[in-house]
This record gives sequence, structure tokens and C-alpha cells, in this order.
Amino acid sequence: MDLKDKIVICSGKIRPAALAFLQDKVTLRSWQERGRVPAAQWDEWLKEADALYSAGNIRIDEGLLQKAPKLQVVAQASVGYDNFDVAACRAHHVKIGNTPGVLVNAVADLAYALLIDTARGVVRGHLHTKAGLWGERKAPGMGVDLYGKTLGIVGFGDIGSAIARRAQVSGMRVIYHNRRRRLDDSAFGARYVSREELLRASDFIVAAVTLNPSTAGMFDEAAFAAMKDGVRFVNISRGKVVDTAALYNALKSGKVAAAGLDVTDPEPLPGDHPLLTLPNITVTPHIASATEETRDEMALVTAQNIIAALSGQPMLAQVE
Repeated sequence: MDLKDKIVICSGKIRPAALAFLQDKVTLRSWQERGRVPAAQWDEWLKEADALYSAGNIRIDEGLLQKAPKLQVVAQASVGYDNFDVAACRAHHVKIGNTPGVLVNAVADLAYALLIDTARGVVRGHLHTKAGLWGERKAPGMGVDLYGKTLGIVGFGDIGSAIARRAQVSGMRVIYHNRRRRLDDSAFGARYVSREELLRASDFIVAAVTLNPSTAGMFDEAAFAAMKDGVRFVNISRGKVVDTAALYNALKSGKVAAAGLDVTDPEPLPGDHPLLTLPNITVTPHIASATEETRDEMALVTAQNIIAALSGQPMLAQVE
């Protein structure tokens, strides 16, 4: 089907593979410079857009949809879509495409890297060496073994179960909590427990949930208080599932021995944020999916979602 009369707009710079794929099939309005499209130009593009490639997690809400009367589909290179007003999109008959499954291994790898860092202080050791302290008697601190410890995973979808597989290699016991038990959990060597038991029994906890009204702020003061003393905590889901002030207090008191975050609230996290004054936390700038292979595949799936929707075909991944 010839779609050259269909106009696809991009809200920011996209990967070359997706750019080439779309340029060959549609009329593309793309902004391949740093930063966002200038506001006046963006408003003009919205007026004529049949599809929108969302880059940089722009807000897709009633205000934007009112400016885009022809819009049929918005696709985004991410699993999460908390920047979408889903109800407004449905009201305007705009389909939403995302990229679940594509980034599973990349995110699970970073989650496990942060898990190891909370146990062994890899970043802390590097900073100790960089400060010229290796030769002094003051050591950067002792770590703990992963072997034989209990890992609690909150959110046992594709990413959570991929983390469980990595934990098996380290000889960890894995428990998990989900909205419901997975029938295939034995394949991952994982045991379903209540949220209360997970908080109480885990030596390490990884948050791998999606952000929605039921998960927002789920790791609050009460949740940290219910955890073991000296627990290690990792978040690779969304920053808003954690009460940042509660985490800060738990880290400062030692209730949480160490934390590794790839997502924060607020995000980006300011360089002078109180969390970054603590010695027992490592924060990465939302880079879990940031590998060349994964980002290329995410971009291409996003482009393919757009073409499928404009062609009247099912998207590879659609938010219902």
C-alpha cells in the first residue's frame, strides 16, 4: 500500500534505522537536531499529522490531541506509556503503540548490575580508588554475598522473570509478588508470595512494576519499615513507584543498606539532590535500555507500529 500521502511527525531525534524505514514509506516531518521541535513548527506539524512518533516521552493528552485532528496513531519507543492520557486517546480514536519485549534483556542486565553494586559497592570502590585512598588503611567497606540470599522481585512480567534467571546463576532464592501468580513461575525457580511476606523475607528487592494508580508510591515509609534491616533495594521500573523522601530516610538510617536506581522521582534527578549526598546509593540516568542493539530495535518496532496502523493492520504492540 502506498502511504506517501500520509504524514508522520517525530517529536525529537530518532534512530537512523527508523528514520530510513519511515522515509521510504511516508511523508516524514522529522527533527533530527538536539532538543525539541520549536513550538511554532510543532503546532503546524500537528495540524497535518496522521501519525506521531513520540520521542523523549512527550505528554500525549487532550491538549495535544485537540491540535491534531487527523491523528490516527501515536507510537513510542518504550514499554511504559505513563505519559499518555489513554482515555483521551481512546476518545479521539487514536491508537497507541509501544515496544514491550524488545528491551527485556537490556533492562534485566542493568537491574542485575545495580543489584551486584548494592552487594559489592563496585561504584563506591571505584570512587575510593579515584580519590587516591587505595593505599590508606581506610577501606571503602565490606560487601555481602549474593549466594544463598533471598531476592524479592515486585512485578514478575518479562523483565522480572529475566532478572530471576540471572539470580539463579548466582545461587539466590527468588520470591516474587504480582497481581496474580504466574502459572509458569517454576520455570524461573521463583515462588509466589504476598507483598507482606516479600518485604519481610527479602535480602534484596527489585522493583519491576509498571507505573499505574495501584503502584504509584508503593514503596513508601511503611513499605521500607516492613523490610529487613540492611535490605538492598533496586528500582528499574519508574521513579514514581518510590517515595523518594522515604527512601532517603531509609538509606540514611541504614534500614536500607544500599540502593541502585535507574529511575527517580523527580527525573532527571538534580545533581544537588539529597539522595546524591549519601554514600550508599548508585543512580544511573535512566539508561536501562540504552544499548545500541536494543535502541535500534525499539526504534524500528515503533516505526513498524506506525506503518501497520496507517495500513489498517494490527500493530506489533498496541496498548489496549
